[in-house]
Formats: sequence, structure tokens, C-alpha cells
Amino acid sequence: MLAILGGSGAAVMWAGSVLCSSRSSRMIGASSVLAWMMLVGLVVVAPAVVAAGRPAALDADAAGWLAVSGLGNVVGLFLEYRGLRLGLVGVVTAIASTEGAIAALISVSAGESLGPATGVALAVVALGIFFAGLPPAGERSTRAAFRPALYALGAAVSFGWSLYATGHVGSELPIAWAVLPPRLTGVIAVTLPLVVASRLRLTRRAAPLVVASALFEVIGFASFAWGARHGLAVSAVLASQFAAISAVVAYLLFGERLTRGRVLGVATVAVGVAVLSALQA
Repeated sequence: MLAILGGSGAAVMWAGSVLCSSRSSRMIGASSVLAWMMLVGLVVVAPAVVAAGRPAALDADAAGWLAVSGLGNVVGLFLEYRGLRLGLVGVVTAIASTEGAIAALISVSAGESLGPATGVALAVVALGIFFAGLPPAGERSTRAAFRPALYALGAAVSFGWSLYATGHVGSELPIAWAVLPPRLTGVIAVTLPLVVASRLRLTRRAAPLVVASALFEVIGFASFAWGARHGLAVSAVLASQFAAISAVVAYLLFGERLTRGRVLGVATVAVGVAVLSALQA
């Protein structure tokens, strides 16, 4: 049950982050949004890392997984924001949400055991998440949706490895240390180069959205890392509900179409989560 709570909490937070970023990336560009998010996130996480101190379990193997977590998340966010800048929230999040399934497959391949019923329930949730984020057929076939879809696919693969690495190392290190790598990597690889090149942008309208995105992202990562301690595959798939949540909220706030397929997808997710909760209980 704790894996379900952690994954679902991450989904809500990441949906908020995606929705804020979908607006701010069109104002100041994907690179600047990512740079500010990483900087704000690092400022938030750093005190918790200092308070936790250097963990005894921080060896070469753990450091390697921290690096995978950081790079995977930063690359994934950059690709996702590029997709959000060009395409519909529903299209990009539908494809990017397969990150949970990718992380779950990696986890099972690495030895995590899942009962047949749990595996079927997770598959139902993953399928519902995908359909909940799909745009109408006419919009899917447009040429303009091709590039955002490619960005989203790249983001899904990067996120999948980042989720697995975070969950793997989060079971041995304090949660603050599991959340730190993406923020630190992003500041070094994205924020500082933009500052040096005088290309870091921020406007008054975009600032609140960027700060909100950063906070949602950090809280979501912490929730996932906590849930992954009790079941990485379950937490990873449920965290991907951010696509279904984003699709519904994008319909309410931005007027993006909520088709029958999306409604069916959201309903499928709800049923899958209910069954999964019963099995875990």
C-alpha cells in the first residue's frame, strides 16, 4: 500500500509540474525553464542533504546509480519540455508516461518479483494511462505532432532509467540524497552554461510557473523514492498517472479535447488502481 501512496503522490506532483512547464516553456524556452527548475530545486534540496550528512552506504556503486538518476532526469525533462513547447500536453505526456512501464520492466529484469495478478493490474493501469493521454485521431496524424512525439519518446526512455536508478539507490540512501542528483546535474550541465552564455531568460509571468514546477518536481521525486522502497515497479507505474491527470486538467484549464478514448483511459486507470490497492492490502 505504501508503494501505491508514494507512486500516486508523485503522479499528482508531476502532473502539476508538467502543466506549469507547458506554459512557461512557451514563454522563455525549454532550456531556461529547465535551468531555473534545477536551480530552485537545488536550493530546496541542499539543506536536507546537509542535514542528512554523508551516508555510509555512499560507495562507488551507489554513486554510479546517482549519476544515472541525475542524467536520466535532466535529459528527460529537457526532451519533454521541447515536446511541450511544440505539441499538445496530452500527446507529449501520453508517450512520456510510458516511463513507468520502462522502469518496471528494468526492475523486474533486475530481479524484483511480482505476482501474476499484480502484473496484470499494473499492465491495465499502464494501458489506461497511455489511452488517457492520446489526442484525437485527426491530431495524431498531423505532421506537426511527429517531432513532439519523438521528443516524448526520448524522454520516456531517459525517465525510465532515472526512475529505476532513483528507486534502486533510494532504498539504501536517505531520500534527500536520492532527490539531489537531477538538481545538481541540471545546475552544472544546464544552468551554469546558460549563465555564462548570457542566455538564461526569465520573465515576470513565467517566474511563478517555474518555481511551482520546481517544487512539484522535487516533492514528486521524494514521494516516488519513498514509495519505491516498498515496491519499485508498482510505484513507478502509478507515478505515471501524471499523464492521465494532466490530460484531464489540460481539458479543464486549456480547452484541450477530452475524447471518449481519454475518458475510457482515465476510467481504466481508476479501476486498475483500485484492484492494485486491494491486492496490496
